[in-house]
Amino acid sequence: MLAVPAGPFTMGADGGGEEDEHPAHTVTLPAFYLDKTEVTNGQWGECVRAGACRPKSESVRAEHPDFNGPDQPVSGVSWDDARGYCAWRGKRLPREAEFEKAVRDSDERRFPWGNEAPTHDRAVFSSGHPEDVGTHHAGGGPYGHDDLAGNVWEWMQDEYDPYAYRRPTASQGVPASCPEILAAQDELRRQGKQGYTGSNPIPTECEHAIRGGAYNYDPHGLRATNRVHHPGRFRIPMLGLRCAADATADAGAR
Repeated sequence: MLAVPAGPFTMGADGGGEEDEHPAHTVTLPAFYLDKTEVTNGQWGECVRAGACRPKSESVRAEHPDFNGPDQPVSGVSWDDARGYCAWRGKRLPREAEFEKAVRDSDERRFPWGNEAPTHDRAVFSSGHPEDVGTHHAGGGPYGHDDLAGNVWEWMQDEYDPYAYRRPTASQGVPASCPEILAAQDELRRQGKQGYTGSNPIPTECEHAIRGGAYNYDPHGLRATNRVHHPGRFRIPMLGLRCAADATADAGAR
């Protein structure tokens, strides 16, 4: 794991992207640790053999045999699966605000490596499959993390809140409760604002946030502020995880 220091950063944007990425606002976080890479199939297998995790989706395994390399990111795991894996490692899933800070530092960069457009030496995108983690060092983030953009989407701890950046808790990076989120989604439907939350339909349940973009996305989809959401039960080929931990004395060794 690699440390991300405490302090403020700018989350979101005032223009571009989808409406749920607006407005830009200052979020202040305590220090935390984040895995250097996405969790791999090999690491997930250790948890399965220990009896603490179920195997990745059999349909993903069977239909995408080129996704199963030991050093490729695991995918085809649900939010509960991901949370359970991180707990087994003595960790937790990252929050949306933590992930975006690890990407952006304090300089409001558009991508982990800066503002230059994505290239294939920096990230895995516009492709048919993920690649081994940690093999695109030119795309490393400001604190040394790899694959924060592209390869596979990553489950976040937070429930997805389309109005998160308007809430009284926005400066802490904390979304609303599930009932408040459901009310916000109902309001968006009444107002005919399909597209507010991106190309996915406005949710009808409390879904979970996912971050980072994936191998099948175009370069624009890799932007640091991009917010996407899926039901926690989804086990799909382009969605995996990495873990986080609070900044305790032993966290960096996990």
